[in-house]
Amino acid sequence: MLLDATESQLVLVDYQERLMPAIHEGPAVLANARRLAEIARMMDVPVWGTEQNPSRLGANDAALRALCQKTLAKMHFSAAEEGLGEWLRPPAKPQGGNARSLPKHLQKPAPLAAERGTIVIAGCEAHVCLLQTALDLIDDEFEVWVVTDACGSRTERNRDAAFDRLAGAGAELVTTEMVAFEWLGSCEHPAFKDVLGLIK
Repeated sequence: MLLDATESQLVLVDYQERLMPAIHEGPAVLANARRLAEIARMMDVPVWGTEQNPSRLGANDAALRALCQKTLAKMHFSAAEEGLGEWLRPPAKPQGGNARSLPKHLQKPAPLAAERGTIVIAGCEAHVCLLQTALDLIDDEFEVWVVTDACGSRTERNRDAAFDRLAGAGAELVTTEMVAFEWLGSCEHPAFKDVLGLIK
């Protein structure tokens, strides 16, 4: 089972200015998150951000925030508790019609909005906001892929415990390069050279 860019969305959790200095290997984690977001934009993959209690922890890294379509400010540790799922799974398009429309039982069902049910997710802290958001998304029947080298916690032990728990819950554990090359699928992809330039 490989990732498909046309079925994917990217969620970047809490890369906040007052949090990142405390994260183990924080600069590398943030660099991989930026790389992921840039690759996603090249591949037309929607990119969403979250910020935990931004009045206390500050905004996300500015370069990363600029690559996100929208950023969700939240107080719950799980972004799914604050409406992230509604961004990821848009509602069906409303049915048009007027007073002379066919009776409901004769109408065709409304077309569903294009669904991208594969969520590629990374963030901080891995054992708190990333973990709780990812577990809720799994419960909401999304397919969840956790980008391990773009995730961080203040300690390695907490980060690794989060990965163990997520794998046990059915998440796929991947790296930034795995995501990039699976989204590309071929060296003939039009974005191949640009993506390669970001990775090397």
